[in-house]
Amino acid sequence: MAKNEEVVKNSVFGFGDANDAYAKYFIGKSYLKGLASSDAAKTNVSNVTFEPGCRNNWHEHENVQILIAVAGEGWYQEEGKPARKLEPGDVVIVDPNTKHWHGATKDSWFAHLAIMSGEGKTTWYGPVSDEEYNKLK
Repeated sequence: MAKNEEVVKNSVFGFGDANDAYAKYFIGKSYLKGLASSDAAKTNVSNVTFEPGCRNNWHEHENVQILIAVAGEGWYQEEGKPARKLEPGDVVIVDPNTKHWHGATKDSWFAHLAIMSGEGKTTWYGPVSDEEYNKLK
């Protein structure tokens, strides 16, 4: 069993279903569990789970995104900045139109809450290369 698998799969926020709708934007397998949404507030809250080594492609959102690490170990990186290791309790506020990616470390499952404000679109770019990813310590 990979590091933190049991903790992540038994999270109080739930494990979710295979994130097949967005699979083309990920290296590895991710899972998505919708937690809350409000049409009036135009806000969505989801628990996103990543298997070890899974990460999403570089992307940006038109509106603010908030990531709250809830289980396991992961990474967050903005373009042009060093990657930041995430552990439960860490919070990242992603400003609008900031190119970034996030995902699990190589040897650990990872889960974060993703809070999206507004109805802005997400623009997807290419994947984080294995070369870039494997350099992270």
